[in-house]
Amino acid sequence: MSDHDKIYSTKFQDSIERHTVLMFVMIAIAVAVGGIVEIVPLFYLPNTAMSGGNGTFNGTAHKDKEGNVVPMDKIVWNPSTSAHKTLEDWQPGDGVRPYKPLELAGRAVYIREGCYLCHSQQIRPFRDEKDRYGHYSIAEESMYDHTFQWGSKRTGPDLARVGGKYSDEWHRRHLSYPREVVPESVMPNFFWLEKMPVNVTETVQAMKVMTIMPFNPVPKSIYTPAYIDGAAAQLEGKTDMDALIAYLQGLGNHVKFEEGVNYRD
Repeated sequence: MSDHDKIYSTKFQDSIERHTVLMFVMIAIAVAVGGIVEIVPLFYLPNTAMSGGNGTFNGTAHKDKEGNVVPMDKIVWNPSTSAHKTLEDWQPGDGVRPYKPLELAGRAVYIREGCYLCHSQQIRPFRDEKDRYGHYSIAEESMYDHTFQWGSKRTGPDLARVGGKYSDEWHRRHLSYPREVVPESVMPNFFWLEKMPVNVTETVQAMKVMTIMPFNPVPKSIYTPAYIDGAAAQLEGKTDMDALIAYLQGLGNHVKFEEGVNYRD
């Protein structure tokens, strides 16, 4: 043992480092403890656990400069109080809503192709990020994401507010041959998505599952049996390219953010 090791190491540390099995056991214990500390509170904190059972309200209270609470209806779409009662009538700014069938299919394509490995969907509350991407992300925007797509790497730009920023045709060209649109892009070509039909059966089943999720399920008043049954007709003739574009065009334009409101509480 070197003089450095004699000074800075311990017998316990040496024992762990010299025994592979013991090392794995200690790592497992550390991960388990860390997971419990981070995950368990999420089941009890009011701003992460839904209340009411209809998926439209939680315990979060966003306040304006005068300290007045902003109604959750302005953040999460509530058909019973909104002027637009159905998903098809919904307009940007009405509040966070569940995915439409084609968007849900596109989300599956996004995950399947590993887009989350190079793109994040979480704008942090820093000035440079606001200048580049727009208003910082809030928790409600991910309430119907199972699992969330926040990401951890930005080989490409953040996509949290990409919805409506570019035309459908721009996305089609960019997804097919990225360097024709952005010469410095390192994104792979996805031209073949244009030839892949949407998986209708899988998407319809996903809609049913979304209504029974333990956290933030889609209200059955929105995903009604009739709406789910009609999803197949909406997806007929659509490709994975159409679905992915629909998904991207729906990102980040649900909430109409107001100046002076603290959305971080």
